[in-house]
Amino acid sequence: MNNCTIKKRTSFSKLTGFLILFLLMSQPLWAHDVVNELEKMSKGDAAILYLKLGYKHILPLGFDHILFVLSLYLLSPKLKPVLWQATAFTVAHSITLGLAIYHVITPSPKIVEPVIALSIMYVALENIFSPRIKTSRIAVVFLFGLIHGMGFANALGKLGLPLNAYLSSLVMFNVGVELGQITVILSAFILFGKPFADKPYYRKAIVIPLSVIIVCIAAYWTVQRLFL
Repeated sequence: MNNCTIKKRTSFSKLTGFLILFLLMSQPLWAHDVVNELEKMSKGDAAILYLKLGYKHILPLGFDHILFVLSLYLLSPKLKPVLWQATAFTVAHSITLGLAIYHVITPSPKIVEPVIALSIMYVALENIFSPRIKTSRIAVVFLFGLIHGMGFANALGKLGLPLNAYLSSLVMFNVGVELGQITVILSAFILFGKPFADKPYYRKAIVIPLSVIIVCIAAYWTVQRLFL
């Protein structure tokens, strides 16, 4: 096979992946039909595609998950505390994501989505009323991570997974989610942590106002997801 043919096939594979990615993200209802096209892709191309889908589920599409991670960061703007919390969150949501995708559990979006909104509101309220991280926070974050994992599973269930690369696509989707969360944490560190963390006004001027805004948004989502 000559180099020209290889380049054409590579270009065609990338174009196919881009089109599938566009269709999956813009028209979730088509996802299971589009997944049939994924069966024609190599496992490597499918893995890259689901990595991108996982990342996009956080940035820019996962505004609720962005606010949750941001809430985790605000109270203690150092990287080490938030990384411990992020680790607990990652382990937890990986568990329920895997269990749900393999149909060991069948979470209902009608329950999961309002609880995700409540989890955001809880962490933001804790930021307002607690001047420092409580020892119980990692356990709470782990519990909420289990719920968020079910939310990830609902999203991934709508997208579907190619049967010829089921596990690898699941893993890469999860990796994409983690990369999205890390991006949020690093962005928060650059915007808030590095320039303002040591300032005496950090809590009053940044933590509390931002947390109040997040509480209001999460409260609206809770009502919307429960009753609308």
